[in-house]
Amino acid sequence: MTVRHRLTARILRVISTVLAEHRWIEPTAFLVLLIVAPVAAWWLADRPRPARWLAAAAGAVAAGLTLWPDDRRAFSFCEVAWSVPILSQGDVANVILFLAPVVLIATATRRPVLVAALAIAVSAGVELLQALAPALGRSCSTNDWLANSVGAVLGAALAWAGLRLARETPAPTAPSR
Repeated sequence: MTVRHRLTARILRVISTVLAEHRWIEPTAFLVLLIVAPVAAWWLADRPRPARWLAAAAGAVAAGLTLWPDDRRAFSFCEVAWSVPILSQGDVANVILFLAPVVLIATATRRPVLVAALAIAVSAGVELLQALAPALGRSCSTNDWLANSVGAVLGAALAWAGLRLARETPAPTAPSR
């Protein structure tokens, strides 16, 4: 195992530990995103380059959190259960995981419905990959896919609201020199 791999695994363990010990962080982050996301979409609507960079960063974080090998598990498993995501530990994290990237990608492309559909398909692909690649040590779950899908749809709706607001009231631009 490389130093980089050990460092990344340690960072992910720290994040998991902090989230488990401070249960208020996930719902608070979710509520903040609900408020900030449409404003961010409004502001980024006429700034395609920063929107693309932020979308790429958010997508990389989501990919890392869903596909990075987890050394703590000796085995992986799949859970098939269909329950509506509620504001409980884990569900909120999975909603947030796709909400933020979808807002940014939908803003950058100006295609919220298409981005939501693609994000739902990507989430299904991630869960399938987790099921078929036990070496990742990740567990697949239909509930994770459902929560990610809720995040994708919410993200698209928030991006749509921000883009609509941008059409009606353009964001201020920096004065030209």
